[in-house]
Amino acid sequence: MESEILRRYGFQTAFIDVEGMKGRGWKKGLAVLSMLPGSMVQSMRIIKDFKPSLVMGVGGYSSGPFCLAARLMGVPTAIHEQNSYPGLTNRLLARVVDRIFVSFEESTPYFRQKSTLTGNPVRHELFPPVEDSLSPDKKFTVLVVGGSQGARAINEAFVKAFGILKKAGKEFTFIHQTGQYDHKRVVAEYGAQGVEARELEALGLEENVVPFIEDMASAYHRADMVVSRAGATTLFELAALGKPSILIPYPHATNGHQETNARSLARRGGAEMVLQKDLTGEGLASTLLTYMNHPQQLKKMGEGARSFSRPDAARDIADQLMELSGMGNQFLNHNTSGKT
Repeated sequence: MESEILRRYGFQTAFIDVEGMKGRGWKKGLAVLSMLPGSMVQSMRIIKDFKPSLVMGVGGYSSGPFCLAARLMGVPTAIHEQNSYPGLTNRLLARVVDRIFVSFEESTPYFRQKSTLTGNPVRHELFPPVEDSLSPDKKFTVLVVGGSQGARAINEAFVKAFGILKKAGKEFTFIHQTGQYDHKRVVAEYGAQGVEARELEALGLEENVVPFIEDMASAYHRADMVVSRAGATTLFELAALGKPSILIPYPHATNGHQETNARSLARRGGAEMVLQKDLTGEGLASTLLTYMNHPQQLKKMGEGARSFSRPDAARDIADQLMELSGMGNQFLNHNTSGKT
């Protein structure tokens, strides 16, 4: 998916043969280790051809051999840790890279004094101010998104919650990203709740139940509250817009990092966290109803989320990368939106 998105925006892509090791057993671990010399050679060839001024890894296992190859070839290196609990690759690379950027204060102890707290870069189109989404002539809007692949537990809970709120006579609307594999089943489940496809169309919701949302900025702007997983990028996008949220961390995330991410925002009062094992349609409906009926509580949560935002993250990282590469910041054009 990532390579397809990069090509869509005109970026070049290159690939190396590498796999993750964590949680795959000792036999598979040995097999992965045996691939590393080849991965290093492939990385060195790419670096030799591309001649980068610096190399930056963002935590995926492919960044391990690539950053190490860059270090051996004398190319300045940096890593960015997006989550509150660092992944294995970044914990290992921290010993050899020149600069470490972190998104959450909770991850700084793992890197000691070598890290810089920058936050997570957020697309500039999320920052422009928008009209108050709680204007009297607009229905309360819930955005449901379980990630690019969807999340079955969240999908099922929200469909049930929608049925409960609908039967209670509550007027609201929603945008639901189901994931490609769950889309038909979710539409069928709305039908089981008494919401037929033609009714979704009549309510103007037919296009709001989609496998994947291309324009997330627009979806965020329309939403009064977001029901979501707790990936780092999502949290900082919610914070940038000051969007209240109900976060359901992915329970199988490596080292439970989504739960620690969610707790970090919840401590600021910027979200409510519900563990997936505790997630029910009834509970979700009750929480949504509380905030629908108490806009001041919703506003306070939004303010808590915004206090978590670091709008200059992209600029701060770019400045330091330019300094690291020896090029300074003469080529950067900053503006107040945070775009670099």
